[in-house]
Amino acid sequence: MNLIQFFDKHGARAVAAVESGVARQVNGATSVYELALAALDANGGLAALIEARGLGETVDRDQILAEGRMLSPIDHPDPAHLYVTGTGLTHLGSAATRDAMHKANGTKTEDSLTDSMKMFRMGLEGGKPSEGAKGVQPEWFYKGNGYTVVNPGHPIPSPGFALDAGEEPEIAGIYVIDRNGQPRRLGFALANEFSDHVTERINYLYLAHSKLRACSFGPELRVGDLPRHVEGMSRIYRNGEVLWEKPFLSGEDNMSHTIANLEYHHFKYELFRTPGDVHVHCFGTATLSFADGISTQPNDVFEIEEKQFGSPLRNPIRVDDEHPVIVGNLY
Repeated sequence: MNLIQFFDKHGARAVAAVESGVARQVNGATSVYELALAALDANGGLAALIEARGLGETVDRDQILAEGRMLSPIDHPDPAHLYVTGTGLTHLGSAATRDAMHKANGTKTEDSLTDSMKMFRMGLEGGKPSEGAKGVQPEWFYKGNGYTVVNPGHPIPSPGFALDAGEEPEIAGIYVIDRNGQPRRLGFALANEFSDHVTERINYLYLAHSKLRACSFGPELRVGDLPRHVEGMSRIYRNGEVLWEKPFLSGEDNMSHTIANLEYHHFKYELFRTPGDVHVHCFGTATLSFADGISTQPNDVFEIEEKQFGSPLRNPIRVDDEHPVIVGNLY
C-alpha cells in the first residue's frame, strides 16, 4: 500500500491509499502525520488503522499532480520539526564520481586513497554487520527542515549563489518519533536530494554547503519494508525532450550498508529522537547526471521513476535571485 497527501477539489487536505494502481480517499484523514500519531496511540500499525477507518471515493493521481494539488507524502504542522538528512557513499559504485572530484584536487589520504574511497571501503568492509551488531558509521549530512521541502510537481529553487543545480535520485526513509523517543518507520519514498556538485568539487569540505538546498520527495509513501532490489530511471527533460536518462539502483542488494546500520547511526543522537518529530532520511545514490557532464538550466524538469513506488517524482528547476543578507546589531 502507498499513501498520498493532497488538496481536494475544495481546497481541503486529504489522504488517499493506493492499491493496485487505484487511489481511494482514507475516511476522516487530513494528513499522514495525523494518521501516524493515531496509529501510535492505538498501538497498532498504520495499515491496520487505515483499514479500520475505511476507504471512500476514488481519486485521480494524475489529475491531482497536473493541477498542482499534490503534497509531499508526509509533513509536520510545524515545518521546523521535520528534519531532512542523508548518508552518502552507501551504494556500490557511488564512490566513483566523488573520487574523481577529489583526485582532481589532490585530496588523498596517507594510503594513497582519497577520503571518499577510504570511506567507501570502510562501508564495504563494515557496513553490513550481523544482526544486532553495530557497523561502521557512514558519511552523514544535514540538508534542511520542512521549509526546504518542495511538493511534487512544483519548482525546486536553486539559490542565486549556487554553482550547480543537480539531481540526486534516492530512496528516503520516513520516520516519526514516538512518545518514548523511539523512531518508528512508516515506509519509504522516492527522493530528489538536490545538490550543488560544482561547489562540492572545489573542495570536499564544501560538501556541507553543497547539501543546503531544497529537495523533493514522493509523491507516494510506500508503507512497509524497502525491497532488496530497487531499479528505477532518472531523467532530465529540456524543452519537452529527454536530455539525459540513466537507471539508478538502490535497496540493500545494491548497497554497501544495511538500512538498519544507516538508521542506527542517524538515530543514535538524542537530538534526533525528540517525540513528535518527523525525519526524512535519504540513503544515497550512485547515479548523477553531473558525472556525465550535464549542466542543468532553468525550466529543465527532473523525473525520478520506480514502479514499486507508484507515480514518478517530477520537479522543474527555478533559479532564484540572491537575497541580500544584512547582519545588524541588536545591542
